[in-house]
Amino acid sequence: MAFEIIKTYKEHFPALRLIGKRYTDADRVNGSFGAKWGEWHQNGWFGLLEKAAKPMDGEYGYLGLMTFRADHPQLPQEENGFTYWIGIFFPPETPVPDGFDYLDLPESDVGINWIYGSDKNGEIFGSEPHTACYEKLQENGWSELNENAGGEKLTVFFENYTCPRYTTPDEKGNVILDYGFYLK
Repeated sequence: MAFEIIKTYKEHFPALRLIGKRYTDADRVNGSFGAKWGEWHQNGWFGLLEKAAKPMDGEYGYLGLMTFRADHPQLPQEENGFTYWIGIFFPPETPVPDGFDYLDLPESDVGINWIYGSDKNGEIFGSEPHTACYEKLQENGWSELNENAGGEKLTVFFENYTCPRYTTPDEKGNVILDYGFYLK
């Protein structure tokens, strides 16, 4: 079975602070950030963050947040192009524990899709579901992305591993991954 987008909606997010760690394409293993997720779980970094401060209330799970900057070719590679963050949403101005970094995000509308499928075969991750999710936003008239959500000329989109939609597979072994885009 291929993935399926089973729900699309718009939600208004408050200003948030993502606290986590930032990665670039150089950190991928076999094209994936799966090894970094394994490192997070093995090192107990989510628990450490949750003990350091209270995460945002709401349906915010562990996040794979991506930023993309395409218009600054003169910048060093680590500041230009694609970045991948693993972390948790916290209220603005939450102190950042040693060893972690942060990205402040503005109050914004966010277009969210629920991607239904298997997390075991990778079908709910990558460019194909990303493109399908963006097309669903376009169908609803929400295609204008907030080009400054993560800073100047920095587009933001994310995977939200929400409990229990993502953490509890159904009778077919499938899960739901929330996939969002910051909108203008």
